[in-house]
Amino acid sequence: MRFHPALLAAAAGLSLGACGTTRNLPTYERPLARAEFQQVRTTAYTDTESDHRRYGNSTALGTTLHAAPRLAVPRAIPVAESASGEYQPIAYVSRTQPFTLDISSNLNYGSAAADWSRWPAGTIFRIISTGQLYRVEDYGWALAGRNTIDLYMATPREMNGWGVRSEEIQIVQWGDPSTSLRKLAPHTKFRHIRRMVLELEGHSRAAAQLH
Repeated sequence: MRFHPALLAAAAGLSLGACGTTRNLPTYERPLARAEFQQVRTTAYTDTESDHRRYGNSTALGTTLHAAPRLAVPRAIPVAESASGEYQPIAYVSRTQPFTLDISSNLNYGSAAADWSRWPAGTIFRIISTGQLYRVEDYGWALAGRNTIDLYMATPREMNGWGVRSEEIQIVQWGDPSTSLRKLAPHTKFRHIRRMVLELEGHSRAAAQLH
């Protein structure tokens, strides 16, 4: 059974149950280098999964889970036509060029879950291949110590259709590690949260050794 990353229920005042204390933590992975562009493993989840229904549609930050809007993927198109009617060489804008946004504006992004020691709560990122924006609002047992980001999808069909994909992302805005630590610290009786706290505190070796 795949664990829904929003086992955040602790932060939302809900009980995580015994399952959080009996399972082994996932194999620890060395963190990716902090950079504007990263290649990450992505998975998907939805609030209709059987192991998530008890938690409703709330995130660890107290917001409501929402899917990212579908966007058209940029295509290369001709930019000029010669007098003879033949097109000039195709010109297009690379999807990996720097991308900027007014963070103060009302962004339309989807919810995502990740290890908060690697992508702190509130981190906003863009998936290069789709152009969609996501915000890290959840975490989960299966994500602790892993270079994986779980993307919220509205339906099981969309979740299963996404599967597991290696995707390039662009960090639009990093979340605040100190805020993440403050939210996680009271819940270290859960080992996946303890692992994130240890890493946020700079104790990577201890985090890696926690099982």
